[in-house]
Amino acid sequence: MDISLTEFIRRYRGLVVLTGAGCSLDSGIPTYRDTDGTWRRTEPVTHREFVTNPRRRQRYWSRSMVGWPAVAGAHPNATHIALAALEAAGYVSLVITQNVDGLHQRAGQREVIDLHGNLNGVTCLDCGTAETRRDLQARLTAANPWLQSRTAQATPDGDADLEDSFISQLEVPRCLACGGVLKPDVVFFGGAIPPARTEACLQAATSAPAVLAVGTSLKVFSGFRICRAAHRAGKALGLLNPGWTRADALADVKFTATSDQLAETATALDLTL
Repeated sequence: MDISLTEFIRRYRGLVVLTGAGCSLDSGIPTYRDTDGTWRRTEPVTHREFVTNPRRRQRYWSRSMVGWPAVAGAHPNATHIALAALEAAGYVSLVITQNVDGLHQRAGQREVIDLHGNLNGVTCLDCGTAETRRDLQARLTAANPWLQSRTAQATPDGDADLEDSFISQLEVPRCLACGGVLKPDVVFFGGAIPPARTEACLQAATSAPAVLAVGTSLKVFSGFRICRAAHRAGKALGLLNPGWTRADALADVKFTATSDQLAETATALDLTL
């Protein structure tokens, strides 16, 4: 398919957009992988490790206490703003995001599915009581004031690099209702996405005229599966990414560029950003 990004969006009005970490790069949140799909950082904690290993939970919450403020303080960038404008004009019907930073919503996007959850909340694994991540941060800080002065660069999952000596000292807050184990409202690697959420994404991808994957290598199967479903349903599949993606062989068209190209596209469509 020989077509520009602007024409693709114009032709497939009402398309679904699937976003990845590349969309938040200009908000100061680095991506997980290089352009060739290689992992940039140490492997994150897995779902099984978090649920079964108190030491791994201590590792997660100590690093999150230091890293989360950078994500919480990030602002939507031109990509998020352009997508919200494209939605308001009817070009985009839904954003499915693999990101957990909540920046699409802060940019004004109305129809968003957080495929992998959202860092803004935590839930007790024992009784189901919910708490905001901001409130938990206050409790983490109160219980561990010695760690408050540490800062870190933002990461997609609110993680940070810390020495083991810091991790081993952390006092991990428990559920206020029952004293149970608290887990962030995100899907850890190796964890299961709620079936209803997966079904909603697949239904949207196979019902829309096209899917455009933006700022993602699609190396994680949950995102790739959405593109594959659209392709199998005969829908147009476009990719906007500066490097390799797992769906390259399935795509009808690939735009080798960074996600901020969407801002230029929105302007070309006479939208106000």
